[in-house]
Amino acid sequence: MAILAMTCSPGITSTQAMGTDAGSSVSSPNFQVGDQLTVTARDIAFGGEGVARVGEFVFFVPFLMSGEEALVEVTEVKKRFGRATLKQLVKASPDRVTPVCPVFTECGGCQYQHIRYETQLSVKHSQVASLMERIGRFSAEVVHPVVPCPAPYGYRNRIMIRSQWDKTEQRLKIGFLKNESRLVVDIDSCAIAEPEISDKIRQVRASPPPKGGMKVVLRVLPSGWIVPNDSFFQNNFHALPSLVDIVGASLERGRCDALIDAYCGVGFFSLSLAHRLKRFIGVEIDGPAITAARDNAKQRGITNGEFRTGRTEHALPAILAELDPDRSCILLDPPRAGCDPEALATIASQRLRQIIYVSCHPATLARDLRTLCDTGGYQLTEVRPVDMFPQTQHVECVATLDRPN
Repeated sequence: MAILAMTCSPGITSTQAMGTDAGSSVSSPNFQVGDQLTVTARDIAFGGEGVARVGEFVFFVPFLMSGEEALVEVTEVKKRFGRATLKQLVKASPDRVTPVCPVFTECGGCQYQHIRYETQLSVKHSQVASLMERIGRFSAEVVHPVVPCPAPYGYRNRIMIRSQWDKTEQRLKIGFLKNESRLVVDIDSCAIAEPEISDKIRQVRASPPPKGGMKVVLRVLPSGWIVPNDSFFQNNFHALPSLVDIVGASLERGRCDALIDAYCGVGFFSLSLAHRLKRFIGVEIDGPAITAARDNAKQRGITNGEFRTGRTEHALPAILAELDPDRSCILLDPPRAGCDPEALATIASQRLRQIIYVSCHPATLARDLRTLCDTGGYQLTEVRPVDMFPQTQHVECVATLDRPN
């Protein structure tokens, strides 16, 4: 068995580990699928896999932590990297803990239950800082420590479970997709979900769908908010106050009178921050969400703003024409894919006083921030990660861009 050593820097990403020059030659050992090797990892890639290197050849191993030595089995070999599964730990990290969930590693929902929570926060900070440096070409110093979630388990307020007929076992399975598979792992509760969600899972199991291939969305609605069934709302009520506080603090430092709440959903951010503003305008393509946003404003007696239905990139020119850019801020909270290029171009051309960008995908966030800085002359003041997704590879970030005086 070969002993593999790895010397990657903290916060490495999969792309970094494989190198950035697609045409570079790599002298890799002749590994084959099925080979069993002893490897040592020195980092965790963005996505949750442990990283080990032999020369320029990289192995990605799920559930392997930095500093751990393990026997692994090769499952895939590419030109410059391979993948392997963890067979047996030879040397465990002192930060390894016993997972709470009995189907952890089998279920695809969590990647970090085997890592002590404080270490999860450190790992995520390194990963965000690395992405900001590599993709955004920003200094890692702008990235603050990750704000922890008060509830590392039992926090998720929305999940989707599936039904699937298992031909081998001749029974219906109800649960989540397996790790790197389209097969369903059977569950009767979820460790990271709100307890009420687990109760609902058991109710579904008591009256199961009539066949496989069905999806059931289970949700706990936020108290005091109107949210249509298919409309977006942040999935973690416990960490949400920290997210609002960070956005509010940025808005206060920017001394803006007006806010454009782009991708506003049911109006959560603009309505939570309305008391700081003279005026706000929310825009969202989801029509039922806009109707809910107006109702949420009405039940709170908030009258200094409005909500409009439309695509952000299409609605922005008219909205920006109504506001003074010297006193205005735009809050961006787009889907994981990031902002539409047309929207970014419009924002960059207006020279707004401040941009606050909320993102659940640090890589697309870094890409869009670089675009805004290069084309709009903005400066990235800070990135504040918030752990809205404990036990998983995901992390929410709030980035603040300021226009130089």
